[in-house]
Amino acid sequence: MADTRIYDFTVTDIQGNERSMADYRGKVLLIVNTASKCGFTPQFEGLQALYRDLRDQGLEVLGFPCNQFMNQDPGDEASIQAFCSLNYGVEFPMFAKIEVNGDGTHPLYRFLKRQARGMMGSEAVKWNFTKFLVDREGRVVRRYPPTAKPEAIRADIEALL
Repeated sequence: MADTRIYDFTVTDIQGNERSMADYRGKVLLIVNTASKCGFTPQFEGLQALYRDLRDQGLEVLGFPCNQFMNQDPGDEASIQAFCSLNYGVEFPMFAKIEVNGDGTHPLYRFLKRQARGMMGSEAVKWNFTKFLVDREGRVVRRYPPTAKPEAIRADIEALL
């Protein structure tokens, strides 16, 4: 795993298509575990604003629905996609529902958590809308807690663009 890079992973998009993370090579990535029924759900609006404003400069926001925190994203992929589009105008890529903790942790998230640990060195994702910032070379630069609003991390993203 020492030589593993973010581009080595494959993910499934919300339509069920396999995607290589290598498709995002050369982009700044903001990877977020999302939920449709969470107190932080309005952050979709801020994430979409970042994507709208900065995608032409090389930002990709990648949303990964997760139902591991108090059953706050119980729907299937079609209902999640419809919710995000209708309520928040989400245009950034969304992916199939995944697990971010435990035995079923998606390999991408296992990698992200090891590269950017949380408070006091913890690997576990604490809640929905934890954010990982990745530079253009595929290095995980920083983890942000769910309480970090998208607009509050804009300067960090712009510095990498």
